[in-house]
Amino acid sequence: MASEVFYRKFRPQTFAATLGQEHVTHTLLNALANDRISHAYLFCGPRGTGKTTTARMVAKAVNCLTNGKGEPCNECSMCKAIMAGNCMDVIEVDAASNTGVDDIRSLREKVNFSPAEARRKVYIIDEVHMLSTSASNALLKTLEEPPPHVVFILATTEVHKLLPTILSRCQRFDFHRLTRTDIVNEIDYICEQEGVTAEPEAKQLVARAATGSMRDALNLFQQLYTYYGSNITLRHVQDLLGMSGDQRARQLVKQLIDRDVAAGVATVNAVRNDGLDLRQFNHDIVDYLRTLMLVKTGAADSIELAADELAETRELAALATLPGILRAVKVFGALDSQLDTFSTLPLELAIVDSAMPEPAVIAAPVSGAAPEPERKPASTKAEPVPAPKEREKTAAAPVSPAPAAGSNAGPGNGSRPQAAPDSTPAPAAQREPAKTPEPPPAAITSTIEQLQAQWNQIINEAPGGLGKSIAAALLRSARPLSINQDTIVVAVKFSYHKEKMATLDNQKIADKIVSSFLGKSCKVQCVYEHENNHLVKAALEMGGQEIEPEEEL
Repeated sequence: MASEVFYRKFRPQTFAATLGQEHVTHTLLNALANDRISHAYLFCGPRGTGKTTTARMVAKAVNCLTNGKGEPCNECSMCKAIMAGNCMDVIEVDAASNTGVDDIRSLREKVNFSPAEARRKVYIIDEVHMLSTSASNALLKTLEEPPPHVVFILATTEVHKLLPTILSRCQRFDFHRLTRTDIVNEIDYICEQEGVTAEPEAKQLVARAATGSMRDALNLFQQLYTYYGSNITLRHVQDLLGMSGDQRARQLVKQLIDRDVAAGVATVNAVRNDGLDLRQFNHDIVDYLRTLMLVKTGAADSIELAADELAETRELAALATLPGILRAVKVFGALDSQLDTFSTLPLELAIVDSAMPEPAVIAAPVSGAAPEPERKPASTKAEPVPAPKEREKTAAAPVSPAPAAGSNAGPGNGSRPQAAPDSTPAPAAQREPAKTPEPPPAAITSTIEQLQAQWNQIINEAPGGLGKSIAAALLRSARPLSINQDTIVVAVKFSYHKEKMATLDNQKIADKIVSSFLGKSCKVQCVYEHENNHLVKAALEMGGQEIEPEEEL
């Protein structure tokens, strides 16, 4: 006898044996007991949750020769024929292959014929959302008023694609994803029947990888059984899935909380060198970050964790801040489309981005320079500070704000001829032409401060999804340095980032991101963050202003 796959061999044959869908099975059993079977049902929900299996159970129950008003007996000739797929009055239609209006017209013609051997004809139309619009409209009248001997059961994984007119003609049942506990219990039963030994951690990982689909879980478990034999370990599951398991994902999250960038990058490269799937590893990171977020917000009851895992997660959550966790979830959650099998750059950039200080703190060191140009009516002494001269003179002049000390401040600023005593009428008239070059530096300072304070927000809110590109990740690891006409100079710490930004595609995207914020066409110039950089010096000499960098953590 040919072997049978697990999900077919251990498919439930009664409503009581169906796992995780009690709200559906209990309602159907009540309808059978009271002889209130509807003419049309709609079973919708994710794959592998028992929609087709339940539809076959309904077909057996309404035609069972022993009962007919409850659970099918699975012993009479009619139940056995339906279980074997040999009953002519139970017709399964694959709507994905029969999408045309002609297929539905043929079905409508056959509906009027009486059952050949069963009490009722049952039409099970799987993936009904695949029917064309004309085919769906052709089904409407028959679906609303079929002959009394016909029951329609429609099944779909995408109920939102169905016509509202079809939805209104059916009794709808929503099938839920199965819990990990239900899947593990089913695997335990299969292990007992097949003589298989599996570690509890291995079964938990199979259940987690199945994402609520019993069919996916049983297919994966049979693959493990076929390859590794009757003794299945956690390592076997991890190797088959190309996963690192929870250990290294949790290790990386701990390194993010500690802001240990070097250790995080080393972990990612170790995962890559072991030949594991980086996409799956990223899924592990996001999944654990989500768990950490739920524990941090007090919603730990909504996740399934063992007692020791929950205690460990609570300890780690106590070391993290909720904004930091949310930021990491968003950064790593947006990486899926950028990852491939070999390149670790997107993950490395995400680590650096998550370990950087919050953007709201960046504006604090430069905020002290802004009020001085705004205090024009009070005093003109602190206003005429040319941007190219910058630090050497601003360190002395703004410290003495008292008007009486003006005569003492003048000699201290010997290199500044315009620092005169406090006599207001004459110096004001003399200084009138000298103030004309001051607005451009003030405007530049204001724009730079806006870029500095809102840098991450500008990147994240870039139009057209540009904020999810590799160029955006490179910009997040940089900082605005100065503005020279239509060129924005940004500083990076690593030569590799500068090389990647120099590529044509990344340069174009970076230009678009900054241009969309400034409202005009501009270019982004990437330089090393070094005091002696000649491009920085040139930018300062041409009217730019350097912003103090944020202190490293």
